[in-house]
Amino acid sequence: MTNSPLELAGLRPRVDKALTVFLAGQRDRLLAIDPALADVSGTVSEFVLGGGKRLRPAFAYWGFRGAGGTDSEEVVAAVAALELVQASALIHDDLMDRSDTRRGEPSVHRRFEKLHAGAGWRGSAAGFGDCAAVLLGDLALVWSDELLHRSGMPWADLARARPVFDDMRTEVTVGQYLDVLTQATGDTSLERAGKVARYKSAKYTVERPLLLGAALAGAGPEVSDAYTGFGLPLGEAFQLRDDVLGVFGDPAQTGKPAGDDLREGKRTYLVAAAFGALGEAGRAELDAALGDPALDDAGVERLRVLIRDSGALAATEARIGELMTGSLAALAAAPIDEEARDALRRLADAATRRSV
Repeated sequence: MTNSPLELAGLRPRVDKALTVFLAGQRDRLLAIDPALADVSGTVSEFVLGGGKRLRPAFAYWGFRGAGGTDSEEVVAAVAALELVQASALIHDDLMDRSDTRRGEPSVHRRFEKLHAGAGWRGSAAGFGDCAAVLLGDLALVWSDELLHRSGMPWADLARARPVFDDMRTEVTVGQYLDVLTQATGDTSLERAGKVARYKSAKYTVERPLLLGAALAGAGPEVSDAYTGFGLPLGEAFQLRDDVLGVFGDPAQTGKPAGDDLREGKRTYLVAAAFGALGEAGRAELDAALGDPALDDAGVERLRVLIRDSGALAATEARIGELMTGSLAALAAAPIDEEARDALRRLADAATRRSV
């Protein structure tokens, strides 16, 4: 059996194929409007197809199969729409965080800033890049709708899935706003950090994709409830792992410079735990440096030591373990197909270990 849960049912290449075919059609559509849109089409396609773990389509697909759904290229196309939602979220996230890179490549706003500067166009190159990123992120979100509804799934199935899809996109958007708000207000509570993690990432990464798959399959409430019991704690564990990697991760693995979360002032569960455990002097040092875009490597390392020595890293790892225990217990009791249960168990491990 393959080692990667994303290769079960040949899922990753099938998702990529569905995205490739769809994006090729969108390219033709844009070029018919104006040749200048080649940069727009090319950038969205490269961003979507150039990387990503395809976790969300995988959770949706195996949620569908676990609820009794039959494999088809149409359902693969439907769940592939989640990758366009993810592209939209990442393009906007990089802009809001002023990130220079994504997956080791220039972020979208930096790419269009460079295009403007290289062509010698009028006005601000940075402003042009920002505008382009807003619009390309919006375009990816619009296209997610199109791919879902052009997937070929029966209209009755799509009608059941639509409320889940809408809830998911609302939640990730307001979760992103709460993240921005938390950085602005400087809220360091674990309650606020947990809520941001839940709505910005946890529900959107695991729970809602599972429920989307369940809705496409026509599952009853007992399956949907089991998926929430499994998916919500798993999604929170996924985000906490992401928080740890944002501070302690290897740039070769994360695709972003080391310590970027610290420079961006992210008020994550990890950081909130550190604020709660540190003394007055430590909190003052952390607060003064957090969110400083000029923080150098030595400053990043000093904050890492501060966070680790406070016990926050160990507390976050322990919380990940607790969440995983509850998640896997819910999965074990879920009334779903055994093949899907095994795939979801392996996806859970991959998501929290980042082994995909």
